Amino acid sequence: MSNSDNQGPLAGIRVLDLGAYIAAPYGCALLADQGAEVIKIEPPGGDNFRQYPSTLEGENRAFLGVNRGKRGISLDLKHERGMEIFRALVRRSDVLVHNFRPSVPPRLGMDYESMKALNPGLIYCSVTGYGENGPLKDHAGYDQVLQAMTGMCAMQGMDKGRPEILYGSVVDYYAAALLAAGVASALYERSRTGMGQQIGVSLMRSALAMQSARLVWADGEPREVNRDMRSGGVTGIHPTREGYIYISANTPHFWNALCDKAGLPPAARSERYDTVKKRNEHAQEVLAMLHEALSRRSAMEWEAIFGTQVPCACVRTVEDMFDHPQVRAEGMLTEMNHAKVGAYRAVHQPIKFGRQAHRAPGLPAPAFGQHTRDILSELGLTDSQIESYLNSGALCAD
Repeated sequence: MSNSDNQGPLAGIRVLDLGAYIAAPYGCALLADQGAEVIKIEPPGGDNFRQYPSTLEGENRAFLGVNRGKRGISLDLKHERGMEIFRALVRRSDVLVHNFRPSVPPRLGMDYESMKALNPGLIYCSVTGYGENGPLKDHAGYDQVLQAMTGMCAMQGMDKGRPEILYGSVVDYYAAALLAAGVASALYERSRTGMGQQIGVSLMRSALAMQSARLVWADGEPREVNRDMRSGGVTGIHPTREGYIYISANTPHFWNALCDKAGLPPAARSERYDTVKKRNEHAQEVLAMLHEALSRRSAMEWEAIFGTQVPCACVRTVEDMFDHPQVRAEGMLTEMNHAKVGAYRAVHQPIKFGRQAHRAPGLPAPAFGQHTRDILSELGLTDSQIESYLNSGALCAD
């Protein structure tokens, strides 16, 4: 069953995913979420994520998480017979996504001009570390490398005296979102013009775009200015009698509600603390009063007390999300069944479309080479031809 059977605004679109790690594969998973049929093409050794350590028996947790909704085939693109199958797939597809460094596609004969000659309407999307030009264009780029390069680590560790990584692969996931948005826009343009085109997404551009509120430098400003968005003072994570709670109370309305709900002393409402700027200037005084109040109850109790009046959240673990009532109400997690792992719960439908509000769960991530035979059969190959390709070593099947 292809993911197009689930319908969605991209139903009928076929995507070839040659990506590894997170950014390119997850961008293709987002396209699958919207109804596209995605075929993940892996080299003979498999996606690198399959080799990473994992506490999940039989498969890598990260691979499952970023490759949902796809069918899988293994092709050796350095083997001529593997390229024969690849070219046949390109002719029958709408989108091609890869994350090779810029020098690699021409060497493999799969650069944009070569693929365009096979399929003029093809949307060709390359994900790179640093972009298509410049002295770093052929360097390998990874999420945390780009975090360090673009100021994110320095800013994250600003109050701690040393740079810190933002865990969670935030640059990769943002690049994936840009990939899905760019491909969808290109498909829309193609529907009007009939023309395909080349799209470039880079981790460096993604890391910089994420910091658009910081990357503003007015004429005449010195180099060393405060570019951070943190308001300081009350906004942040605070200890309670049991556990921690994040509170945001920047507006006068939320600050007054916090004072009322937490039973802060009358001094908290004095003119000394009546703006975000003043509360930041006198943060030690404000925090002393707030922490004294919060120490009387647990984080869970405060979350219930603040309710809708004070923006807040208990600090939870990711495991808590599997059964959180809001997550359940949103239908964000669903059960899938993997060929090797068996049943597991995973993310489902991060984007909702009104006409497909109750779509069935998509495909799980594929086992290595799981759909190779099916995909070759769909290309019109006979059983004997399929065996010939498999015996050549150009393809692998589970």
